Amino acid sequence: MFKNAKILVLLLIAVSLYLPLIAQEEAPVVEDTTVVVKPVEQAVEMEMEFEKAPEMGGFELLARKILGSGFVDIFIQGGFVMWPMLILVIWAIATIIWKLVALNYARENLNEMMDEIIPIVREGNYADAISKLEARKGPTAMVLRMGLRKAEQGVEVVEKAIESASVLEMAFLEKGFIALSTTISLAPMFGFFGTMVGMIQAFDSIAKAGEVDPTIVAEGIKVALITTAAGLAIAIPIQFFNNIFMGMVDGLTLEMQKGSEQLIEVLVEKKQGE
Repeated sequence: MFKNAKILVLLLIAVSLYLPLIAQEEAPVVEDTTVVVKPVEQAVEMEMEFEKAPEMGGFELLARKILGSGFVDIFIQGGFVMWPMLILVIWAIATIIWKLVALNYARENLNEMMDEIIPIVREGNYADAISKLEARKGPTAMVLRMGLRKAEQGVEVVEKAIESASVLEMAFLEKGFIALSTTISLAPMFGFFGTMVGMIQAFDSIAKAGEVDPTIVAEGIKVALITTAAGLAIAIPIQFFNNIFMGMVDGLTLEMQKGSEQLIEVLVEKKQGE
């Protein structure tokens, strides 16, 4: 019944395309047939794709809609090695998104913050300075806040508090680099492993055929090239983002050092003035 319905739909499409041509009395018959054939062929192709759709999984259909059929076909042709590389890609992309949000959230205007805090610290109003820093969420504000909480106990205690807070903030800023570095290292290795698998398939095909024919080894060589290209295509952009994130972390570390040094200098000057 379902196939009959599809045939009926195809007939209706053909009739709907053919009726306007009948209305054109002066149109040659030969030209009419050429106009009708192409839409009917397209309808037949659509029917063939529709018949193949149940054979595909839901994940594959979704991937074809989002990424395109060409990309999915290349993924399938690459073999089982493409699956661990896909897991690495998902892991790396999730880490990249998280790092972009976290590092952009951690950035702040150091000069503006210090211009607001230093006059208050010189006046000895540490509680007010701490409340000002609590309104900021960056690592530099966190480090300075931990130092000011020990301001009444002396400069040496403040330095130790700043050092401990800096270690914790650096550990937070460096989170995610393991995922990126792992992906950068493993993706080309999986690609090379796929290359070996493809070459094994090619030589196995030669052994079974008993002769060297390009068509026989083409499938194995294609697998080898696809996996190698996939490994490099994954590692190169992730290496780019990894370098960007390292530069951003270095900038935030430098800001923490500058802010800590300025705070210590102000506290030393205040102590000497007393």
